[in-house]
Amino acid sequence: MVGPDPDTLTPMAPTYAGTVFLRPLAEGRANVTVGAYAYYDDRDETRDFFDRNVLHHFDFFGDHLTIGPFCALAHGVRIFMNGGTHAMDGFSTFPFNIFGHGWEEGFDPASWTATHKGDTVIGPDVWIGDHATIMPGVTIGAGAIVAAMSVVTRDVPPYAIVAGNPARVVRTRFDDATVTRLLSIAWWDWDAAKITRNLDAIRGADLTALESAT
Repeated sequence: MVGPDPDTLTPMAPTYAGTVFLRPLAEGRANVTVGAYAYYDDRDETRDFFDRNVLHHFDFFGDHLTIGPFCALAHGVRIFMNGGTHAMDGFSTFPFNIFGHGWEEGFDPASWTATHKGDTVIGPDVWIGDHATIMPGVTIGAGAIVAAMSVVTRDVPPYAIVAGNPARVVRTRFDDATVTRLLSIAWWDWDAAKITRNLDAIRGADLTALESAT
């Protein structure tokens, strides 16, 4: 036994169908990359995460969403992408052009794309709490924790715990030297068999054992 199949949609079924692995849900989406075993838990048992929880994500806009392996996303997490931004250089931010009927004439798309904040990247082994919101262009580092109801507007360092609106670093999970060693080990890139053999060290705190396994 080397763990569940990461491409199974409901890995806990039939006992519980509300947790879904996100990689099979992302299949066929050119603007999304999801790592193995990353999951979303939804008590309503819906299967439309990338349509309902990832907002304003349009292929033509060009931004990409990456969710790393072993991420845990709680109920109600929302990820806003750049397609929801408005041009801000004029006197009004109202998107006249999208309604057509002559209002699209003279619109300069560059005034819209100038607000593009880049891709959104959620690193490996990130835990995002209930109803947290991720804003466009944010990078969340490996092993970070985002508290419930937080609004993440800026990058989050690896293994930091952030909370609030806007989310700020409350503390770091480990000292700098340990974080450096963990990032070097990158256990989330191991194959399933190797992870299974080293589960006690991964879910415990045996850094020496992890380093010995590399």
